[in-house]
Amino acid sequence: MGIVINNIIAIYRRELQSYFVSPLAYAIAGVFWFLSGLFFITILQDILNFVAGLDLRGQQLGIPAPPVDVPYEFIRALLDRIGWLLLFILPILSMGLYTEERKRGTLELLATSPVTNWAVAVGKLLGVLTFITTIVLPLLVFEAIVLSAANPPMQFTILLLGHLGLILFAGAILSLGMFISSLTDSTILAAIITFAVILLLLFVDVIANSVGGVFGDALSHLSLLKHYSNLVKGIFDTSSLILFSSYIFLGIFLTAQSIDAFRFQRQ
Repeated sequence: MGIVINNIIAIYRRELQSYFVSPLAYAIAGVFWFLSGLFFITILQDILNFVAGLDLRGQQLGIPAPPVDVPYEFIRALLDRIGWLLLFILPILSMGLYTEERKRGTLELLATSPVTNWAVAVGKLLGVLTFITTIVLPLLVFEAIVLSAANPPMQFTILLLGHLGLILFAGAILSLGMFISSLTDSTILAAIITFAVILLLLFVDVIANSVGGVFGDALSHLSLLKHYSNLVKGIFDTSSLILFSSYIFLGIFLTAQSIDAFRFQRQ
C-alpha cells in the first residue's frame, strides 16, 4: 500500500508541476478569473437593483418590501454560471491527460511500468483537480470577504457546500474526460467527445421526464445538473455525494481498463 501511495504522489506532483509551467493552463486560469469576476459584478448588481426596485415599489404602495436573502440568491446564481463556464473549460483540461502521453510515446512506458494503472489515473486526476481547486479558491475567499457584511448575514455553510459541489462536479467531468482522452491521440476529438458526453449527463433528467415511469425516475438520478443544483442551493443530500463519487470512480476504473487494453495490444 505504501508503494502505491508513493507512486500516486509521484504522478500527482509531476502532473501538478506541468500545469504551473503550461501557457495553456495560465490562459485557462486567466479566462476563468476574468469571466468569474464579470459574473460576480453583473449578478450582484442585478440583485441589488432588484432589491432597490422592490423597496421603491413598496414605498409607492405604502407596504413593506418582501425580504430578499441577497447572499443566498447571489451565491446560487454565481455558482450556476460558473458551473456552465466549467462545462467548457474542463474538457480542455482533461483532453491532454493521456493524449499527450500517446503523442510523446510515454504511454507505452506508463503501461509497462511497475506503477499500476490505477495509481497513474488517480495521480493524474488529483493533479488536474488540484489545479481547478487552486483557481476556484481565490473566488471563494473574495465571496466570503464581500458577503461577510451582508444583511441578513451570509450562511457560510451554504457557501462552502456550494463550492464543494463545484469541485465534485469538476471531478466527475474530469474523471470521465480522462477516460475519453485515454482512447485517442487527438486532443480536439477527446475534448469534443467529452463535451458531448457531459451535455448528455447534464440533461439526462429531461430525457427521464419524457420516458417517465420507474425507469425515468431511476434515470433522472444520473443527472449531474440536478445534483449540482441541490448542493448549490444548500441542500445536503448524501445521494448527490454518492453520485459524484460514483462518476469519479467510474472514470478512474474505465481509464485503468483502457490502459490495460493498450498494454495487451502492445504485447
